[in-house]
Amino acid sequence: MLLLGAQLELDRCPQCGVAHPNLACVWEVETQDFAKKFRRFWRVYKCSRCGGLVVGEARTRFNTAVVATFPAARRAHSSLPDRARTYLEQALESLHAPAGAIMLAASAVNAMLKEKGYKDGSLNSRIDQAAERHDITEDMARWAHEVRLDANEQRHSDEEADLPSGEDAQHSVDFAMALGEFMFVLPSRVRRGIEDAGGSGNGA
Repeated sequence: MLLLGAQLELDRCPQCGVAHPNLACVWEVETQDFAKKFRRFWRVYKCSRCGGLVVGEARTRFNTAVVATFPAARRAHSSLPDRARTYLEQALESLHAPAGAIMLAASAVNAMLKEKGYKDGSLNSRIDQAAERHDITEDMARWAHEVRLDANEQRHSDEEADLPSGEDAQHSVDFAMALGEFMFVLPSRVRRGIEDAGGSGNGA
């Protein structure tokens, strides 16, 4: 059980993805609603690795079970193809190592495109093909070209290329997450919604 203690014992930092982070409490407060009936207990923790803050919430008192953390840990959705999901999970866990996170995000994007039949050409050209065939929007293709997704550049340590920053890595992972949401997660939710409603999509 995760407790709202002096340390927050998360498996990974939601901010940087480092494993077994040292999250020490730096501030705490108790709040109530206007009727003074709904009490909540909050502690703010700082990651010693990245300096990012994580907020934990409990409902009974301090040092009891955490009901939520903010930001919540990001996870690759189960609707993603296995290979893409594995790469994306590893990218999320590697944000503290930007070059590695970018390589893994690019590998996740590559796996998603291959799952949809885009197997020839460079990664950027296949993204353009997906936009031309309306598997992704033109704006998503433009977004892809704005972030660092050149995994080969990182693998070969191109001396002309600037080393990626943590912000570069975050942008690349954000794009890979959004691409997976658009290409796989949202269609899966739509299908599940139709099934749950007991309909076939043909109307009443």
